[in-house]
Amino acid sequence: MPALRLTARGPVSAIRLIAIVVLVAAACSNQQPTSSSTHSGLTSIGLPAAASATTSPQSSVGIETPSPSPSPSQKNATPTPLPTLARPTPTKAPATLSTSQVSLTRLVAGLSNPIAVSSAGDGRLFVVEQTGKVVIVQSGAITGTFLDVTSLISCCGERGLLGLAFHPQYAANGRFFVRYTDTAGNVGISEFHVSSDPNVADPSSGKLLLTIPHPSFANHNGGVIAFGPDGYLYIGTGDGGSGGDPNNHGQSLSTLLGKLLRIDVDHTSGSASYAIPAGNPFAGQAGLDGEIFAYGLRNPYSFSFDRQTGDLWIGDVGQDLWEEVDRATAASGGGRGANFGWSVMEATHCYKPATGCSTAGKVLPIAEYGHGANDSIGCAIIGGFVYRGAANPALAGRYFFGDNCSGTIWDVAAAGPASQTPQVLMSSGLNITGWGQGADGELYVVASNGGLYHLV
Repeated sequence: MPALRLTARGPVSAIRLIAIVVLVAAACSNQQPTSSSTHSGLTSIGLPAAASATTSPQSSVGIETPSPSPSPSQKNATPTPLPTLARPTPTKAPATLSTSQVSLTRLVAGLSNPIAVSSAGDGRLFVVEQTGKVVIVQSGAITGTFLDVTSLISCCGERGLLGLAFHPQYAANGRFFVRYTDTAGNVGISEFHVSSDPNVADPSSGKLLLTIPHPSFANHNGGVIAFGPDGYLYIGTGDGGSGGDPNNHGQSLSTLLGKLLRIDVDHTSGSASYAIPAGNPFAGQAGLDGEIFAYGLRNPYSFSFDRQTGDLWIGDVGQDLWEEVDRATAASGGGRGANFGWSVMEATHCYKPATGCSTAGKVLPIAEYGHGANDSIGCAIIGGFVYRGAANPALAGRYFFGDNCSGTIWDVAAAGPASQTPQVLMSSGLNITGWGQGADGELYVVASNGGLYHLV
């Protein structure tokens, strides 16, 4: 089953993220979730009654569907100005890293469309396979399947099982969350629990928290979900697809697309299965979606938090010319209410209009790189974490990221200035599809060849 890299231009060609197309019907079962529309942007899905019973760990899962949550009715309202928040002081920038000080070591091969790596706070690595499974890697070997949700998803291209996040108190409560493209093409966030076997999830524990309609185009579905240092769940969403943000979702505050969202999964509000944190910048404002934490994003397929400083890092995939790295320091509010510019800006460059755009009120990237002729330098940024491990102290305090097409790996100083030229570290020869961080702060890379690599 060959994989196909998508880098063409135009409405369909904006699919430039994960560069893996595996057209296999076996990736999805014949069970199809039923759907019912809800208010303004949220849709509920549930498996047919015959499919919702408890099953074995390797069989299809059942999803408990929450009631719809309310949504604003007024469009394009003006947000209330944000207060200034006191934050920690950033760390000191490290010395320049030599290219001879970093390499990749392959840990395992044979993974199926791996796109992300997560940790439950112990020695295991959980690899997300786009076609619908989460597998465990431990001691340099694939030890089994933790979760199988192939029956819930549509795959592939930029669709599929795209993200995994373990609750900060996972060791005590066994809760974790997945992000996927459902069979209707929408973005779904669901909660699961581990079973009595710590290496197998309970497939009957599934509960749908949030569905974001994504009806028009197959690309720009986002990817990573992650818990921030504040204990809330963050969700990066693409702008709805096609090319050039035709619906102007990036700058609209009345849609969940083109955003970084923040929700409280430990509480509920009304009929919703989650709560909106009171500190969200637009919470409670008429006409604005309270889940929004930051906006102006095209396709934030990858984002992460520096585990030492709490700084937010986003790898936002560009249009045709520029890829960008966004940093929002904890000292500046961690990205709260930040406008990262799309689709007025593509990285630091005007997009709408092509010249003469205003950068007022926008957070410009800390680093960018151009595609080069025929995408020779890159086509889609895949970030990335700040290294906080101990295996190679020379890497400490640097943010690492790569590109899906060229396989190039760069770094910038995590505590460096607001504008940096990324340092080229290596040409890996891989189609990089995702990064991950272990419980010990070590960094990992997955690629379309089915390999999992340790950055050392």
